[in-house]
Amino acid sequence: MDRDELVIPGHIAIIMDGNGRWAKERGKIRLEGHRAGANSLEKILKYAGDIGVKYLTVYAFSTENWKRPEKEVKGLMDLFAKYLDKEKKNLKKQGVRLLVTGSKENISQKLLKKIEETENYLADCNKIIFNIAFNYGGRREIIDAVNKVLHTKLSSESNVTVKEQLNNENKGSNVLEKVVNGFANKKENLKITEEEFSKFMYRPEIPDPELVIRTSGEFRISNFLLWEVAYSEFYITDVYWPDFDENELDKAILSFNKRDRRYGGLNVK
Repeated sequence: MDRDELVIPGHIAIIMDGNGRWAKERGKIRLEGHRAGANSLEKILKYAGDIGVKYLTVYAFSTENWKRPEKEVKGLMDLFAKYLDKEKKNLKKQGVRLLVTGSKENISQKLLKKIEETENYLADCNKIIFNIAFNYGGRREIIDAVNKVLHTKLSSESNVTVKEQLNNENKGSNVLEKVVNGFANKKENLKITEEEFSKFMYRPEIPDPELVIRTSGEFRISNFLLWEVAYSEFYITDVYWPDFDENELDKAILSFNKRDRRYGGLNVK
C-alpha cells in the first residue's frame, strides 16, 4: 500500500512495555530502561504529530505500579518531573497540548503543581493532544464514573423527591417511607445510556482510540482504557519500547490499514 493512501488513525494509544527487560538484557538498571523509553516517547510524539495523528495516549504509570520497589517508583516520579521541565518548550514549539489523566492520590503536591503548570502552559496548542495516563487504572476510571453518575442522578432526584413527599397531604405516612416510595416511583429516571455514561469518564472530550499498540510482545490490556478500547484495533509487537521508533509506528499504521473494521456489523462490498 502506497504511503499516501494510508489512513492515519486519529487517536493512537500505546502501552509502552519492555523498558525493564530492555535494560536487563544490556546489563543496566531498570531506571536506565525507563530513561531510554522516555527518549523513544519524544521521537514518537513528534512523528505522530507530523503525520497527522490528532490524539496520542500513552500508559506511563498505572495504579498497580505502586507495587514496584520504592526506589523504582521514586525514580519514575523524578523522571516524569524532569521530562516536564526538559520538554515543556519543545512541546510548545511542536503544537502539543498536554493532558495528564489519572488519580491524584499518592502523587506529591510538588509534582501535581508541575503537571498543572505544564498543562496550562500548553493549553492553547492544537496540533496534537498528548494524553499521559499517569497513576491511571481502567477499573478505577469506571468506578469513578459510576460514583459520579450516582451522585449526579441521586442528588438531582433526591431534591425533587424529598420536596414532593414532604409536601404530600398525607400527613399520616412516615416521612422516610414516603421518600423511599418516591424514589421507587422515579426509578426510570435513574437509568443511563452508554452515551451518557461516557460523559462521566476522565476524558469525554477525547474520542476512543482507533489503534492500540503494545510493545514487548505481551497479549494483555493491563487495565488500560477498558471502556474506551471496546472497538479499537490492536497491534502487538515484540519490539521493546526503547527500540520502538518511527519505522515501527509506520508498521503499526500499515497493519491498521489492513483491518476490516465492522463494529459488530458487516461491511457490504
